[in-house]
Amino acid sequence: MNEAALSEIVPGVHAWVQPDGTWWLNNAGAVADPDGGGVLVIDTCATTARTRRFLAAVDAATGGAPVRMAVNTHLHGDHTYGNHVLPASTVVVSHAATREGVLDDPILRDRPPVWSPAPDWSDTAVRPADATFTDAMTVHLGRRRVDLLHPGYTAHTPGDVVAWLPRERVLFTGDLVFHGGTPLVFMGSVAGARRSLEWLASFGAAHVVPGHGAPLAGDALEAVLADHDRYYRFIEETAARGRAAGLSPVEAARAADLGPFAGWSDAERIVLNLHRAYGEAEGRALDLRAALADAVAYNGGPMHCAV
Repeated sequence: MNEAALSEIVPGVHAWVQPDGTWWLNNAGAVADPDGGGVLVIDTCATTARTRRFLAAVDAATGGAPVRMAVNTHLHGDHTYGNHVLPASTVVVSHAATREGVLDDPILRDRPPVWSPAPDWSDTAVRPADATFTDAMTVHLGRRRVDLLHPGYTAHTPGDVVAWLPRERVLFTGDLVFHGGTPLVFMGSVAGARRSLEWLASFGAAHVVPGHGAPLAGDALEAVLADHDRYYRFIEETAARGRAAGLSPVEAARAADLGPFAGWSDAERIVLNLHRAYGEAEGRALDLRAALADAVAYNGGPMHCAV
Protein backbone atom coordinates (compact mmCIF):
# COMPACT_ATOMS: atom_id res chain seq x y z
CA MET A 1 0.00 0.00 0.00
CA ASN A 2 1.22 3.51 -0.82
CA GLU A 3 2.05 5.15 2.54
CA ALA A 4 1.67 8.73 1.36
CA ALA A 5 1.79 11.53 3.91
CA LEU A 6 1.33 15.27 4.09
CA SER A 7 4.14 17.11 5.90
CA GLU A 8 4.45 20.78 6.75
CA ILE A 9 7.61 22.25 5.22
CA VAL A 10 7.13 25.67 6.81
CA PRO A 11 3.93 26.99 8.44
CA GLY A 12 1.10 26.74 5.94
CA VAL A 13 3.19 25.11 3.19
CA HIS A 14 2.76 21.36 2.79
CA ALA A 15 4.31 18.55 0.75
CA TRP A 16 2.39 15.40 -0.20
CA VAL A 17 5.03 12.70 -0.60
CA GLN A 18 4.27 9.27 -2.05
CA PRO A 19 7.10 6.82 -1.33
CA ASP A 20 9.09 5.61 -3.07
CA GLY A 21 8.52 7.93 -5.99
CA THR A 22 8.55 5.22 -8.65
CA TRP A 23 6.29 5.11 -11.71
CA TRP A 24 3.00 6.97 -11.09
CA LEU A 25 3.88 7.88 -7.48
CA ASN A 26 4.48 11.63 -7.52
CA ASN A 27 4.76 14.40 -4.99
CA ALA A 28 2.29 17.26 -4.77
CA GLY A 29 1.87 20.25 -2.50
CA ALA A 30 -0.46 22.78 -0.92
CA VAL A 31 0.07 26.41 0.03
CA ALA A 32 -2.46 28.00 2.39
CA ASP A 33 -3.34 31.67 2.78
CA PRO A 34 -2.15 32.57 6.31
CA ASP A 35 -5.31 34.65 6.72
CA GLY A 36 -7.59 31.72 5.88
CA GLY A 37 -8.54 32.83 2.37
CA GLY A 38 -7.95 29.55 0.60
CA VAL A 39 -5.43 27.08 -0.71
CA LEU A 40 -3.26 26.70 -3.82
CA VAL A 41 -2.63 23.05 -4.72
CA ILE A 42 0.52 22.14 -6.63
CA ASP A 43 -0.24 19.11 -8.84
CA THR A 44 -2.68 16.28 -8.27
CA CYS A 45 -2.03 12.51 -8.48
CA ALA A 46 -2.21 9.65 -10.97
CA THR A 47 -5.56 8.22 -9.92
CA THR A 48 -8.86 9.33 -8.46
CA ALA A 49 -8.30 7.44 -5.21
CA ARG A 50 -4.82 8.87 -4.64
CA THR A 51 -5.97 12.40 -5.37
CA ARG A 52 -8.89 12.05 -2.95
CA ARG A 53 -6.48 10.97 -0.21
CA PHE A 54 -4.27 13.95 -0.98
CA LEU A 55 -7.13 16.45 -0.94
CA ALA A 56 -8.55 14.96 2.27
CA ALA A 57 -5.17 15.43 3.95
CA VAL A 58 -4.99 19.02 2.71
CA ASP A 59 -8.51 19.67 3.99
CA ALA A 60 -7.60 18.34 7.44
CA ALA A 61 -4.35 20.32 7.58
CA THR A 62 -5.92 23.62 6.55
CA GLY A 63 -9.11 23.40 8.57
CA GLY A 64 -11.29 22.92 5.51
CA ALA A 65 -10.01 25.97 3.62
CA PRO A 66 -11.29 25.95 0.03
CA VAL A 67 -8.95 24.91 -2.78
CA ARG A 68 -9.22 28.03 -4.91
CA MET A 69 -6.48 27.28 -7.42
CA ALA A 70 -4.33 24.37 -8.62
CA VAL A 71 -1.20 24.48 -10.75
CA ASN A 72 0.14 21.60 -12.83
CA THR A 73 3.94 21.61 -13.00
CA HIS A 74 3.91 19.68 -16.29
CA LEU A 75 1.75 17.47 -18.49
CA HIS A 76 2.44 13.95 -17.16
CA GLY A 77 -0.53 12.07 -15.79
CA ASP A 78 0.91 11.36 -12.36
CA HIS A 79 0.68 15.12 -11.80
CA THR A 80 -2.52 15.86 -13.74
CA TYR A 81 -4.91 12.89 -13.93
CA GLY A 82 -6.42 13.80 -10.58
CA ASN A 83 -7.42 17.28 -11.77
CA HIS A 84 -10.98 16.10 -12.30
CA VAL A 85 -11.31 15.40 -8.55
CA LEU A 86 -10.73 19.05 -7.70
CA PRO A 87 -13.82 21.10 -6.84
CA ALA A 88 -15.53 22.56 -9.90
CA SER A 89 -14.83 26.03 -8.53
CA THR A 90 -11.06 25.45 -8.46
CA VAL A 91 -9.18 27.31 -11.19
CA VAL A 92 -6.56 25.03 -12.76
CA VAL A 93 -3.48 26.82 -14.10
CA SER A 94 -0.59 25.52 -16.21
CA HIS A 95 1.87 26.46 -18.90
CA ALA A 96 0.17 26.64 -22.29
CA ALA A 97 2.16 23.64 -23.56
CA THR A 98 1.00 21.59 -20.58
CA ARG A 99 -2.64 22.28 -21.35
CA GLU A 100 -2.08 21.10 -24.94
CA GLY A 101 -0.33 17.98 -23.67
CA VAL A 102 -3.11 17.12 -21.22
CA LEU A 103 -5.70 17.42 -23.99
CA ASP A 104 -3.66 15.14 -26.28
CA ASP A 105 -2.39 12.67 -23.70
CA PRO A 106 -1.32 9.43 -25.43
CA ILE A 107 -1.06 7.35 -22.26
CA LEU A 108 -4.60 7.88 -21.00
CA ARG A 109 -5.99 7.67 -24.53
CA ASP A 110 -4.24 4.41 -25.51
CA ARG A 111 -3.44 2.90 -22.07
CA PRO A 112 -0.45 0.84 -23.24
CA PRO A 113 0.08 -2.37 -21.21
CA VAL A 114 3.62 -1.49 -20.19
CA TRP A 115 3.24 -1.12 -16.40
CA SER A 116 2.32 -3.83 -13.91
CA PRO A 117 0.14 -3.53 -11.99
CA ALA A 118 -1.42 -0.76 -14.05
CA PRO A 119 -2.89 2.27 -12.25
CA ASP A 120 -6.67 2.32 -11.93
CA TRP A 121 -7.78 4.84 -14.53
CA SER A 122 -11.29 3.42 -14.87
CA ASP A 123 -12.96 6.62 -13.62
CA THR A 124 -10.40 9.17 -14.78
CA ALA A 125 -11.60 12.16 -16.78
CA VAL A 126 -9.43 14.71 -18.55
CA ARG A 127 -9.43 18.17 -16.99
CA PRO A 128 -6.99 20.63 -18.59
CA ALA A 129 -6.06 24.04 -17.26
CA ASP A 130 -8.62 26.83 -17.20
CA ALA A 131 -5.91 29.49 -17.43
CA THR A 132 -2.45 29.32 -18.99
CA PHE A 133 0.74 31.35 -19.22
CA THR A 134 4.04 31.01 -21.07
CA ASP A 135 6.74 32.69 -18.97
CA ALA A 136 5.69 33.57 -15.44
CA MET A 137 2.68 34.13 -13.25
CA THR A 138 2.43 35.33 -9.66
CA VAL A 139 -0.31 34.12 -7.32
CA HIS A 140 -1.11 35.99 -4.10
CA LEU A 141 -2.70 34.09 -1.24
CA GLY A 142 -3.36 36.98 1.12
CA ARG A 143 0.09 38.02 2.29
CA ARG A 144 1.74 34.95 0.73
CA ARG A 145 3.32 35.13 -2.73
CA VAL A 146 3.87 32.17 -5.06
CA ASP A 147 5.78 32.66 -8.32
CA LEU A 148 5.04 30.15 -11.09
CA LEU A 149 8.02 30.14 -13.44
CA HIS A 150 8.99 28.43 -16.70
CA PRO A 151 12.72 28.01 -17.42
CA GLY A 152 12.31 29.38 -20.95
CA TYR A 153 13.08 26.14 -22.81
CA THR A 154 12.07 22.49 -22.97
CA ALA A 155 13.55 20.42 -20.15
CA HIS A 156 11.61 17.52 -18.58
CA THR A 157 8.73 18.56 -20.85
CA PRO A 158 7.99 21.64 -22.98
CA GLY A 159 5.84 23.21 -20.24
CA ASP A 160 7.72 22.71 -16.98
CA VAL A 161 6.77 25.08 -14.17
CA VAL A 162 8.26 25.48 -10.71
CA ALA A 163 6.41 27.03 -7.79
CA TRP A 164 8.67 29.37 -5.81
CA LEU A 165 7.79 30.99 -2.51
CA PRO A 166 10.42 33.76 -2.24
CA ARG A 167 9.68 34.80 1.34
CA GLU A 168 9.68 31.24 2.69
CA ARG A 169 12.40 30.10 0.20
CA VAL A 170 10.46 26.95 -0.66
CA LEU A 171 10.81 25.55 -4.18
CA PHE A 172 8.48 22.95 -5.72
CA THR A 173 10.43 21.68 -8.74
CA GLY A 174 8.02 19.27 -10.40
CA ASP A 175 9.91 16.61 -12.33
CA LEU A 176 12.94 18.75 -12.99
CA VAL A 177 14.23 16.88 -9.91
CA PHE A 178 13.98 13.17 -9.09
CA HIS A 179 15.43 12.47 -5.65
CA GLY A 180 16.69 8.88 -5.49
CA GLY A 181 15.14 7.76 -8.77
CA THR A 182 16.24 7.75 -12.38
CA PRO A 183 15.42 11.08 -14.07
CA LEU A 184 13.11 10.90 -17.07
CA VAL A 185 13.32 13.24 -20.07
CA PHE A 186 11.87 11.20 -22.92
CA MET A 187 9.12 13.76 -23.58
CA GLY A 188 11.48 16.71 -23.13
CA SER A 189 15.13 17.41 -23.86
CA VAL A 190 18.31 15.95 -22.42
CA ALA A 191 20.20 19.15 -23.17
CA GLY A 192 17.40 21.28 -21.73
CA ALA A 193 17.18 19.16 -18.59
CA ARG A 194 20.91 19.66 -18.04
CA ARG A 195 20.54 23.37 -18.62
CA SER A 196 17.73 23.61 -16.05
CA LEU A 197 20.00 22.41 -13.24
CA GLU A 198 21.89 25.71 -12.97
CA TRP A 199 18.57 27.56 -13.07
CA LEU A 200 17.21 25.49 -10.17
CA ALA A 201 20.35 26.12 -8.13
CA SER A 202 20.04 29.87 -8.71
CA PHE A 203 16.93 30.15 -6.51
CA GLY A 204 18.92 29.58 -3.34
CA ALA A 205 16.04 27.58 -1.86
CA ALA A 206 16.07 26.59 1.79
CA HIS A 207 13.53 23.80 1.20
CA VAL A 208 13.00 21.82 -2.00
CA VAL A 209 10.08 19.53 -2.87
CA PRO A 210 11.05 17.42 -5.91
CA GLY A 211 8.56 15.84 -8.26
CA HIS A 212 9.52 12.40 -6.91
CA GLY A 213 11.39 11.37 -3.77
CA ALA A 214 11.88 12.86 -0.34
CA PRO A 215 11.98 16.64 0.18
CA LEU A 216 15.41 18.21 0.49
CA ALA A 217 17.00 20.87 2.60
CA GLY A 218 18.44 23.52 0.35
CA ASP A 219 22.06 22.64 1.13
CA ALA A 220 21.45 19.07 -0.07
CA LEU A 221 20.17 20.17 -3.48
CA GLU A 222 23.62 20.82 -4.92
CA ALA A 223 24.64 17.16 -4.67
CA VAL A 224 21.35 15.96 -6.18
CA LEU A 225 21.69 18.35 -9.11
CA ALA A 226 25.30 17.23 -9.62
CA ASP A 227 24.09 13.62 -9.80
CA HIS A 228 21.49 14.65 -12.37
CA ASP A 229 24.17 16.37 -14.44
CA ARG A 230 26.37 13.28 -14.39
CA TYR A 231 23.43 11.13 -15.45
CA TYR A 232 22.46 13.42 -18.33
CA ARG A 233 26.10 13.45 -19.50
CA PHE A 234 26.07 9.66 -19.33
CA ILE A 235 22.95 9.57 -21.52
CA GLU A 236 24.49 11.96 -24.05
CA GLU A 237 27.75 9.99 -24.19
CA THR A 238 25.97 6.63 -24.42
CA ALA A 239 23.79 7.96 -27.24
CA ALA A 240 26.81 9.29 -29.13
CA ARG A 241 28.63 5.95 -28.84
CA GLY A 242 25.55 4.00 -29.79
CA ARG A 243 24.82 6.08 -32.87
CA ALA A 244 28.45 5.86 -33.97
CA ALA A 245 28.31 2.06 -33.64
CA GLY A 246 24.98 1.80 -35.47
CA LEU A 247 23.14 0.59 -32.38
CA SER A 248 19.48 1.20 -31.66
CA PRO A 249 18.61 2.92 -28.36
CA VAL A 250 17.77 -0.36 -26.64
CA GLU A 251 20.97 -1.97 -27.96
CA ALA A 252 22.98 0.99 -26.68
CA ALA A 253 21.28 0.66 -23.30
CA ARG A 254 22.14 -3.03 -23.08
CA ALA A 255 25.77 -2.30 -23.92
CA ALA A 256 26.05 0.44 -21.29
CA ASP A 257 27.30 0.06 -17.73
CA LEU A 258 24.97 1.95 -15.41
CA GLY A 259 27.76 2.22 -12.86
CA PRO A 260 26.82 4.67 -10.06
CA PHE A 261 23.26 4.93 -11.41
CA ALA A 262 22.51 1.22 -11.08
CA GLY A 263 21.10 1.69 -7.58
CA TRP A 264 18.50 4.25 -8.65
CA SER A 265 14.95 3.04 -9.08
CA ASP A 266 13.49 2.56 -12.57
CA ALA A 267 16.81 1.97 -14.30
CA GLU A 268 14.95 0.98 -17.50
CA ARG A 269 14.36 4.69 -18.09
CA ILE A 270 17.78 4.69 -19.75
CA VAL A 271 16.04 3.33 -22.85
CA LEU A 272 13.43 6.08 -22.91
CA ASN A 273 16.06 8.74 -22.32
CA LEU A 274 18.24 7.33 -25.10
CA HIS A 275 15.29 7.44 -27.48
CA ARG A 276 15.03 11.14 -26.63
CA ALA A 277 18.79 11.71 -27.04
CA TYR A 278 18.81 9.92 -30.41
CA GLY A 279 15.85 12.00 -31.56
CA GLU A 280 17.52 15.24 -30.50
CA ALA A 281 20.73 14.35 -32.31
CA GLU A 282 18.89 13.30 -35.46
CA GLY A 283 16.26 16.04 -35.46
CA ARG A 284 13.24 13.75 -35.26
CA ALA A 285 10.25 13.42 -32.97
CA LEU A 286 9.93 10.72 -30.33
CA ASP A 287 8.16 7.50 -31.30
CA LEU A 288 6.45 6.94 -27.96
CA ARG A 289 5.15 3.45 -28.72
CA ALA A 290 8.57 2.25 -29.86
CA ALA A 291 10.29 3.82 -26.86
CA LEU A 292 7.91 2.19 -24.36
CA ALA A 293 8.14 -1.18 -26.11
CA ASP A 294 11.94 -1.02 -25.96
CA ALA A 295 11.86 -0.12 -22.26
CA VAL A 296 9.71 -3.17 -21.58
CA ALA A 297 12.07 -5.35 -23.61
CA TYR A 298 15.09 -4.02 -21.71
CA ASN A 299 13.28 -4.58 -18.41
CA GLY A 300 12.35 -8.15 -19.31
CA GLY A 301 8.65 -7.43 -18.86
CA PRO A 302 6.28 -4.63 -17.84
CA MET A 303 7.75 -1.87 -15.73
CA HIS A 304 6.98 -2.00 -12.02
CA CYS A 305 4.12 0.17 -10.83
CA ALA A 306 2.99 0.42 -7.22
CA VAL A 307 -0.69 0.06 -6.37
